[in-house]
Amino acid sequence: MTFLAIIVMVFIFAGMIKGMIGLGLPAVSMGLLTIAMSPFQAASLLIVPSMITNIWQLFAEGRVWTFVRRFWSLLFGIVIGSVWSFLPTLSQSHGKTSEILLGSMLVLYGLYGLCVKKLPHLAAHERWLSPVVGYIGGAVTVATGVVIIPVVPYLQSLHLNRDELVQALGLTFTISTICLAVFLHHNPMQGITLDYRLSAVALVAALVGMWLGKKIRYQLNEQRFRRLFFMGLVALGGYMLSH
Repeated sequence: MTFLAIIVMVFIFAGMIKGMIGLGLPAVSMGLLTIAMSPFQAASLLIVPSMITNIWQLFAEGRVWTFVRRFWSLLFGIVIGSVWSFLPTLSQSHGKTSEILLGSMLVLYGLYGLCVKKLPHLAAHERWLSPVVGYIGGAVTVATGVVIIPVVPYLQSLHLNRDELVQALGLTFTISTICLAVFLHHNPMQGITLDYRLSAVALVAALVGMWLGKKIRYQLNEQRFRRLFFMGLVALGGYMLSH
């Protein structure tokens, strides 16, 4: 029951953050869950809630095929990176290396959110950058359970409008989650089984959290909350690196 309560509280909290600012569900849930369990087990719990929320984010605005045609090389890179990763994967590292990598990603993402005020415009280099960024993102996905660096900053640097960015993130997150699910299925860890019933509980908790987050979104200063969110990621990542 304690284990179940931890899962419910983590995903309500992570879902609430996603409901308030539109991102953060995988990063927050993975970071908090790995305090109580292995990164492999935490990643398995993340599959269903991440998949459902990302598909909803992807199809909310329509025009999906337009984004697939534009970002096909980025998506292909994610698939290749998840199959032939240059990083130690969740099943190879036995937890410690994945925790270090995840902690590093959280710290980098938090510092990026706090410090970078003006992004470079990389749209002119999109043709060759997309497959490279996708490959690194795919490798990071199977090493840490989340795709953050460098995919999110890269998509933001293309200077898409807000709706386009949300949909592009939904597309890349969906593909990376599928790759993660396939990887976990084909690379099981001894003594750890993928319990999709617990993942379904996590989905319900995440949806409740998103509903609460949307309710209180307009009662808070979004910029101030974003700053607190990124500071929290730095603190969480730093904690993971120090233990």
